Amino acid sequence: MKSQHPVGVPANDDGKPRRSDLTLRVWSAAVLIPLALVVTWWGGLPSFLLVALVSAIVFAEWANIVGRSPRLLPSTTDVSVGIAFVALSAIVAGLQGFGAGLAVLIAGIVGVALLSRSAWLAGGVAYAGLLGVCLAALRSDGADGLTAVVVLLVLVWGTDSFAYFAGRTIGGPKLWPRVSPKKTWSGSIGGLVGGVLLAALTAMLFGVRVGPVLVLVLALLSIVSQAGDLFESAIKRHFDKKDSGCIIPGHGGMMDRVDGLIFAAIGAALIGALHGGNHHIGQGLLSW
Repeated sequence: MKSQHPVGVPANDDGKPRRSDLTLRVWSAAVLIPLALVVTWWGGLPSFLLVALVSAIVFAEWANIVGRSPRLLPSTTDVSVGIAFVALSAIVAGLQGFGAGLAVLIAGIVGVALLSRSAWLAGGVAYAGLLGVCLAALRSDGADGLTAVVVLLVLVWGTDSFAYFAGRTIGGPKLWPRVSPKKTWSGSIGGLVGGVLLAALTAMLFGVRVGPVLVLVLALLSIVSQAGDLFESAIKRHFDKKDSGCIIPGHGGMMDRVDGLIFAAIGAALIGALHGGNHHIGQGLLSW
C-alpha cells in the first residue's frame, strides 16, 4: 500500500500529486507492466535474466541506502560481488531449481558478510536475492509457473492500487504512523479485498479452480506484500532516505516498485515448495 500521494511524486499545496508527475508515473507503468508480462509469458532464460537484472538493481539501491551511513559505506568490490551473486542465484534458480538457487544465494550472503564485515550489506544480498530466486523458481514450473507469476503480479499490483485509492477516498486511522504516516487501515483493507478479487479472477481466467484455501493463500500473500511495503519504508526512514533511487520516471527506484513483490514472492515460493516440491512450485501454490 502506498501513501496518499505516490512515493517520489511531488505534491501540490493541497497534498495531491502534480498532474505532470502523475502523468509521467502512468506512462512509465504503461510501458513497464506490459514489458514484465510479455517477458513472463515468454519464459525461459529471458525471464530469468530480467528477474536477475531487477534483483541486481534492487541490491545496488539497497547498498546506496546503507551507504548513507559513513561507517557502513560499502566498497565497490563489496557491491560488485553482491550484485554478481544476486544475479547468478536468480539464473541458477530458474535453470536448476529453487534449492540450487538458494544454495548460491546463501554462498553470496556468507561471502559478502565476510568480505564487507557488514550485516546490513549481507542482508541486502538476502533481500534482493530472494526476489530473484523465488520469482525465477516460480516461473520455471512450465505453464503452472506462468500462471503463478501472473497471478502473483496481479495480486501485488491490485493490492497496491486498491490500497492507494481506498486510502485516499475513505481515509481514517493510520496503519503505522511512525513508519509510514500516510498509510491507513482503510487503504490496507481495501488493498486486501481488491487485490485478492483481481488475483482470483485472473486465476480463473487461466483455468485454476479457486476454492477457499486458494483465496486464503492469496489473502495471506496480499497481507505479506503490504508488510514488505512497510519494511522498505522502515529501512528508508532508518537511513533518512526518501526514495531508493530514480531509475523509473515518476516512480523513484526499483526497490520502491517491488518492495511488496519481494515479500509476496518469498511467501509464494515457500508455500509452493512446501506444497508442490522443489520443481513444482507454481503448481504447489495454485492447486488446492
